[in-house]
Amino acid sequence: MSSTRSDHPGRPAPAAGAAPRRPGWPEIIAGLAALTAAGVLLVFIPSEPLGPVAFGLVVAAWSGVAGLFGFAVAAALRIRSLAAFNVRRTTARWMLIGAAWGVAALLLKGGLILAITALTGYEENPQGMYYDAAGGGLPAFFLTVLFLAVLTPIGEEFLFRGVVTTALLRYGPVIGSLGGSAVFAVFHGVNVILPAAFVVGLVAAEVMRRSGSIWPAVAVHSVNNLALPLLVLLTGTAGPA
Repeated sequence: MSSTRSDHPGRPAPAAGAAPRRPGWPEIIAGLAALTAAGVLLVFIPSEPLGPVAFGLVVAAWSGVAGLFGFAVAAALRIRSLAAFNVRRTTARWMLIGAAWGVAALLLKGGLILAITALTGYEENPQGMYYDAAGGGLPAFFLTVLFLAVLTPIGEEFLFRGVVTTALLRYGPVIGSLGGSAVFAVFHGVNVILPAAFVVGLVAAEVMRRSGSIWPAVAVHSVNNLALPLLVLLTGTAGPA
């Protein structure tokens, strides 16, 4: 008679063929493959006919939609419980803690980007289309805030923390948090944003792990993404965020 190892010492292992208690490698692979497929589709959307503002809005919305698509594919694979992905209720206290750590991550990644720029002279901004969108007038600004500070944090956190990090946490908090954050950073591209994404991902992963809910991690992500359109609104400048 075969048995399945339990993820929780001291608890009985689930019966053979039963749904796993948390996501694993099949969910990671399926979710990231779906995200990649959605990203490939974005390449075929022409930017010139849309113009910089409309194209920036499309890209901003696409990040969140693609993340939710990846999460949906992963969640439909074997597991029918959202709680298995840490999508569960949290408290106002933890949301405030998430927002506070989001500010800390924002300051840390800002200093990191400045240091990298000063040392390497690398000034190319891979997120320039978001600044174009935020600077395209009041309606475009509010849509940019909606897409970057609400939709994208939900979509990306559900996939990268809810699926990837949660699955890797079976190997311990170090591998779970660092590994999930590394995957999150790589999917932002090999550019000046990569180390900044790793910092935000690591803070979000630890907030999720300690709170037991994805929503404080969404708060971390939202605070960081909100800084981009606010920078355009307050200064009119377009720099990396």
